[in-house]
Formats: sequence, C-alpha cells, structure tokens
Amino acid sequence: MKSLIESSLKRAISYKSYRELIKDLVDKNSTTGYEKTEDLVNYTKLNDRRMKRWDKTIKVSEEFRKKIAEFRHPTTWLVITEGWCGDAAHVLPAINKVAELNDHINLKVVLRDENPELMDAFLTNGARSIPKVIMIDDTSGSVLNTYGPRPSEATLYVNRFKAKYGKLTPEFKEDLQHWYNKDKGQNVIKDIAEMLCKLEPSVCQ
Repeated sequence: MKSLIESSLKRAISYKSYRELIKDLVDKNSTTGYEKTEDLVNYTKLNDRRMKRWDKTIKVSEEFRKKIAEFRHPTTWLVITEGWCGDAAHVLPAINKVAELNDHINLKVVLRDENPELMDAFLTNGARSIPKVIMIDDTSGSVLNTYGPRPSEATLYVNRFKAKYGKLTPEFKEDLQHWYNKDKGQNVIKDIAEMLCKLEPSVCQ
C-alpha cells in the first residue's frame, strides 16, 4: 500500500494545477478521464463554473478556523477525482479552503481513470466513488483516514433515498445539487474539522 501511495503522489498535482487543467480542457471542449462523451464534457463545463464560484465564496467560520489552524500533524491529502464529477465540484473547493488554512496540510490531486490501482484500494461500498480524500501521515507514509465521496449530511440524504427507491433518479440528483448550493461547503468543513480533532485531540480542547 505504501509503495502504491508513493507512486500515486509522484503523479499528483496541486489544487491550483488541477483547476488550471480543468479550465484548459473546457476551452478545448474536452474533459478528464478516458471517456470523452458530450455529456461528460458538458458536466465538466458546469463543474468548472461551480468550482470558480465556490473558490470565491466558501467561508470558514472562526470556530473552525481555530481548530484547523491548531492542527500540527504534517499530512498530505491525496484526492482522487475527475473533472466531470458533480460531487467533486462542490467538495474539492471546500477541502482546499481547509488546506489553505494550515501549512501542515498538503493538498494533492490525482485522476481516477489514470490511477485504477489506487482507486480500487479505496472503494466506497465496492464502488469507485469520487471524490475520495486519502489522509497520509508525512512521516510514516501510513493512511490516517479517508473522506468522501460526499459530506456526511449528503451521504445520509442519498442513503435514505436509495433505501426507499433503490437508485438515484435524475430528479433526486437535481435536488442534491440544490442541497450543495444551500450548504455552501459548510458540511464538508465541519466533517473535516471533526476528523482533525480525532487525529489530534488537543485541537478541540
């Protein structure tokens, strides 16, 4: 596992480089991944606009800023994603906002289709669900925790719908986008702050 993560990190890029990559692909009417369908290209265009908005507007409350700033454990957060993923367009900007508040957090991004072995090592209920955040100890190289593909409240929302109807409908997916728009990244920030507290309890004392 350690060698797999090390090789994946060598291929990883910064969040800034990821955003530049997506913008460049949008300009070329393309997308990430091995499938380049018209639908996926259009999702990527939409997601680029979403990320641009969230990069500018997501706010971190003073309460969470304090907890995030006090985290002293050098870690790398390796995110598996693709440009066409709707959940990722909402989650990644919030993750980046957290990482920007602490020099001990190094955020890196890799693409799912280019890293199948890494993805298969971090499945969610047997599926290659993204985005997936892998929190890595910089000293030992061990995996401390994982996060994703959705924030906790959205996960409950999705699971309840699946339990009742068996699968997600286009109408539900639209409702989920409305949930993300109303939440404004706050559930992701809260989830991550709580994870940092568990990794380093003194953060929350």
